[in-house]
Amino acid sequence: HSEEVIGVEALMRWRAEDGRFVPPDRFIPVAERSGLIVGLGNWVLRIALHALARLRAAGYDRLRMAVNVSAVQFRQPDFLQTVEEALRDTGTNPEALELEITESVAALGFGYVEKLLHQLKSAGIGVAIDDFGTGFSSLSYLDRLPADRLKIDKSFVWALDSQQPGRRIADIVIELGRKLGMNVLAEGVETAAQTSLLRDLGCDDAQGYYFGKPMSLDELLSWLPAPRGESQ
Repeated sequence: HSEEVIGVEALMRWRAEDGRFVPPDRFIPVAERSGLIVGLGNWVLRIALHALARLRAAGYDRLRMAVNVSAVQFRQPDFLQTVEEALRDTGTNPEALELEITESVAALGFGYVEKLLHQLKSAGIGVAIDDFGTGFSSLSYLDRLPADRLKIDKSFVWALDSQQPGRRIADIVIELGRKLGMNVLAEGVETAAQTSLLRDLGCDDAQGYYFGKPMSLDELLSWLPAPRGESQ
């Protein structure tokens, strides 16, 4: 609503020898099946927090960093300790970090997930439910999870300004998030029409190619408007 940049999401890309990028939906499942996702995820978290430190040093002290977490990482006994160590080693305020989990973590058992989310929240770390609406977790389950944000899956956003089935889902998720006291973020926004519709529906935040495509940290620093207090 304010057209202000409020955060960034860390994305991973695998560049092949010929220069082309292997998409995450191809290499992440392989990493999860092999167990490599744990070390990979820990590395990404630290790289993302170092990037955030650089952003904040450049004057963008209100940005938050969102980092995706695999269910495989989430079930590691030392997961919370690993996150806290990364925050401490990079000098990051926990409130500047938001961990994104998908509804697939429901398979780990409600008791385990609820306890860990409460621990993360007590540590000041934000939690977002990513790709919401594509999984099978129950609403009663969601109501008890101490999450801060719901992210509307891009498939429902793309249906907004088309005749595709699912265009009503975005409206339902926004209202659901409001009832649960959660912020709602729409992902995959690509057009001005989608942006306008989401604003009219009362969606809190949005991300997608309409605002900015994935870019390196140096490119991001050039793309961002001047920090508040500085001339444009």
